[in-house]
Amino acid sequence: MKHAAPPLAPKPDDKAQARATPMIAQYIEIKAANADCLLFYRMGDFYELFFEDALTASRALGIMLTKRGKHMGEDIPMCGVPVERANDYLQKLIALGHRVAVCEQIEDPAEAKKRGAKSVVRRDVVRLVTPGTITEDALLDPTRANAFLALARRRAEDGGWRYGLASVDISTGAFTLGECAEAELAAAIARLEPCEIVAAEALCRDASLGAILAASGPPIAPLGRDIGDNDAAARRLMDFYRVATLEGFGALSYSELAAAATAIFYVERTQKESRPALARPLSQRERVTLDIDAATRANLELTRTLSGAREGSLLSVVDMSVTPAGARLMAERLSAPSTDPTLIGARLDAVGFFIARDDLRASLRAMLSRAPDLARALSRLSLQRGGPRDLASVGVALAAARETAQLFAGVEAPREIATEIETFAKADAALASEIARSLKESLPLDRRNGDFIREGRDGELDEARSLRDASRRVIAELQGRYAELTGLKLKIKHNNFLGFFLELSQAQGEKLLRPPFDATFTHRQTMADAMRFSTRELVELEAKIASAADRALARELALFDALVEQVLACAEDLRRLAEAFARLDCFSALAEVAEKRQWTRPLVDASLDFEIVGGRHPVVEASLQTQGKAFAANDCDLDGGRIAVVTGPNMAGKSTYLRQNALIALLAQAGSYVPAQRARIGVVDRLFSRVGASDDLARGRSTFMVEMVETAAILNCATPRSLVILDEIGRGTATFDGLSIAWATIEHLHEVNRSRAIFATHFHELTQLAKRLPRLVNLTMKVTDHAGDVVFLHEVIKGAADRSYGVHVAQLAGLPASVVARSHVILAELEAADRRAPVETLIDDLPLFARLAEAVPPKDALRDALEEIDPDQMTPREALAALYELKKKL
Repeated sequence: MKHAAPPLAPKPDDKAQARATPMIAQYIEIKAANADCLLFYRMGDFYELFFEDALTASRALGIMLTKRGKHMGEDIPMCGVPVERANDYLQKLIALGHRVAVCEQIEDPAEAKKRGAKSVVRRDVVRLVTPGTITEDALLDPTRANAFLALARRRAEDGGWRYGLASVDISTGAFTLGECAEAELAAAIARLEPCEIVAAEALCRDASLGAILAASGPPIAPLGRDIGDNDAAARRLMDFYRVATLEGFGALSYSELAAAATAIFYVERTQKESRPALARPLSQRERVTLDIDAATRANLELTRTLSGAREGSLLSVVDMSVTPAGARLMAERLSAPSTDPTLIGARLDAVGFFIARDDLRASLRAMLSRAPDLARALSRLSLQRGGPRDLASVGVALAAARETAQLFAGVEAPREIATEIETFAKADAALASEIARSLKESLPLDRRNGDFIREGRDGELDEARSLRDASRRVIAELQGRYAELTGLKLKIKHNNFLGFFLELSQAQGEKLLRPPFDATFTHRQTMADAMRFSTRELVELEAKIASAADRALARELALFDALVEQVLACAEDLRRLAEAFARLDCFSALAEVAEKRQWTRPLVDASLDFEIVGGRHPVVEASLQTQGKAFAANDCDLDGGRIAVVTGPNMAGKSTYLRQNALIALLAQAGSYVPAQRARIGVVDRLFSRVGASDDLARGRSTFMVEMVETAAILNCATPRSLVILDEIGRGTATFDGLSIAWATIEHLHEVNRSRAIFATHFHELTQLAKRLPRLVNLTMKVTDHAGDVVFLHEVIKGAADRSYGVHVAQLAGLPASVVARSHVILAELEAADRRAPVETLIDDLPLFARLAEAVPPKDALRDALEEIDPDQMTPREALAALYELKKKL
């Protein structure tokens, strides 16, 4: 959901600012520098918002709106949230598409007082919180990547635009680059699923790009300027990674380099002084993956259903991972399956290994389930937002890696697995031991809470803690000694103003004002019924106790920082370790689902084969299994670029049949076993699925227009290696218009695209095309009658349906009996009329085009007759007769 930036507070150069209080003047200045964000302004234990930000936040968060002072004669609206609960409120604001600037006190209040009574504590924005840059566990979905996408464009040699894409997940450090033409941009964005898109403001104003970005879904963060030319972009990357050259980054295109620099600029802008441990940018320009456009992703419900839910998607059935990193990798592989048969085969080998070694798989998954999310813990530590638990996660992960390496000792595993085991064997055991030796078992979330370093780890810390923790005993002993010395009933108390003090009744207190007690006890305060005194010993004890607590915390934080420094020194090794955990989890999870759901290994090669025997829809089958029902399996043979035209009633399962074959191909190329008895698939380069449609009112498109746009994209882009799934093309318009479009579409697929395709339709006339198109086959959904009722068997057989059973479906839906009866009468009359004009005649009269590029002019009988006439050879009578003949042809 996108939100316009809230109205700004008064500008810092406003004449009235001079009359503002120092605090409000500071707020106005900081807000002006972060005008596109809600400003969380730290005031003690609260983040407070003022002016229009307060109005926006109170509505969004459902919190009370109040006021604080006046500005230019008007009340200043104000609302606030407790610092300790800030994450809860940030989560709500980020989910609504807002951006938040977190403004902290960067100065001790005592230092501010030295500048004068009216001096304001220095504050500054330490971080911008945006949908694509959050790192806190409380704000993140552990199973989904949380990346922002930076865009840039450069002119190509042919004069067209090339778009660079930089995807950065600060929460894990992942940094990938890509490049595409504008026509491919929507599909690339859909594949990456960014939480936020970043681009120069001028680029966002581009009409064609703006339409693509608006339709993509994520909020847009326009940058005030372009990042600059290639030299400036290269310099920004070298400065961030502290290298003298980019040669070690591989060959980056101009657009990739510009996008990478844009991403780094945004990271620096949002993270301020913090420097996340980003991996070096990896170009995926040469990566061979299955192209899936945005409409196909939505139709096939790969990672989310059409309603946006994860449950019911393909991912929800396939993902049996036991770690968050494994779940994120599973989603990535389903979103971008490979088109490299060698890589696919290697991944299938790894899955097959874990199927064969179910004992080893069970042990591995049990161990992985205890492993922490190392990538996100490492990222928080690099941003100085990590806590003791994140540090402990590193130690646990290192120990788990060593344990995993021992688990596979002596095991001969496929290359994809053996490589990961080698990574585990190199895990830093010394660092794991140091972290375990330093940290307690029970740890606070925030390092500033202290008490996370083990006793005995550091002598200085133990001494400070001892004094801090013994304060109550020392105070009690001192109170007893003073009572004995004076013979009076007194108590030692504490407040922030006096510190520690003695309190006793006024009558007794009078004794302490006289010798010999006045030499020891100093009068501090007289109350209505009590008097308060202090001693030099109490003052010294106050200083010691206060400093002891501070010294203990400071020492703990110093030890924490030293451990973090050791961790960050081997950040690259730890990142590889996190990736290895994810890959092993992914392989073992796919083996688990294959065994549980009885999936089989597909054969994927470089041919144009496509043969599925006993195929099932993975999501529908899983749903039926929970109900104790069986799925009706079906075959599909599209070898050599066949087009299967599928007819039959809607409720018989046509759409399920179409989708299941697309999903089987996708699963196979993602390196997964598939729900079929046998599958042989020649690598698919592009997958197109137009199943179902909805209107796009925001862009002024009707359902039929959306259908035609998607169909146009298929016919313009599909290749002989593509797989095309089309359902009910042409049903959104008049019958003859729709039939004509569907007819021409099949011809184009057959003659021009030559793609493997499944085409479901209710235009039964199209089944006659099998007589003219050699690669066209007719399939139908098997239906039978039982006791006068129609029974859908969900079985696909060869042949063509002669009717759609639409009236029967209407009857099942509960239409009034009179409507159903009348529909049967009308249908019978229409079918009788249709039989008097058989479609075979129509097909004979419409020759199939040979080439679309060569337009065949329509036959002109009048012109042909004129060309046969030679006036010089005709008598007047013959000329008159010819004229009459020509008139008849009009």
